[in-house]
Amino acid sequence: MLALIQLSGPLGYLVLFALVGAESTGVPLPGETALIAAGILARHGQFQISLVIAVAAAGAILGDNVGYVIGRTGGRRVLEAHGPLERHRRSILERGEPFFEKHGPKAVFLGRWVAGLRIAAAWLAGIERMPWHVFVFWNALGGIAWATSIGLLAYLLGPTAERIVRYVGVAGIAVAVLAIVGYVVWRRTRRAD
Repeated sequence: MLALIQLSGPLGYLVLFALVGAESTGVPLPGETALIAAGILARHGQFQISLVIAVAAAGAILGDNVGYVIGRTGGRRVLEAHGPLERHRRSILERGEPFFEKHGPKAVFLGRWVAGLRIAAAWLAGIERMPWHVFVFWNALGGIAWATSIGLLAYLLGPTAERIVRYVGVAGIAVAVLAIVGYVVWRRTRRAD
C-alpha cells in the first residue's frame, strides 16, 4: 500500500484499480487492503472517497468479468489436468458444481466480502457455466456494494477499519444484505410509480 501512500491523483487511483482488478481476476493480491488504504487516505484528503469507491467498484467488476471468461474458456481444463494437486483441484469441481447450482448468484454477490471466494468466485461462475447476464448483474451489485461498504468503513473509521474487516467479516455481509434489501425496496417503489 506504499504505492498508494506515495501517489496521489490519477496515478494513485490507477494503482487502486489495478490491485482490485487483478485480485478479482484471480491473482492473489491485496485488493481489499488497497481499498481500505485508499479510504483512509481519502479521510486525510489525499483522495476523494467518491472516486475511491467508483474506481474500486469498476476494478472489481471488470476483474471479475475477466475471471469469468478465464473460468468459462479454460478453467475446467486447468482443474481437471493431470499433475500436482490434481486431487485437490478436482475436489474443487466436485464441491463447487452442486454449490454453484444452488447458490451461484449469492456466492458471486457475497463472495466479495470473503477473501478466498473473492479471488475464486468469478472463475467458478465461469467454470460452472452460470449465464453471463446473471453473473453480470450479481457481480456488479456485489462490486458496488463491496466498494461502498469497505470504502466508507475505512473512510469513517480510519485504521480501525482494517481490524474490523479482518475480525468481523460478518458485518460486511450484513451491509451487503442491507444493500440488497434496499435495492429490492427501491425497485418495487420505482415500479409502483
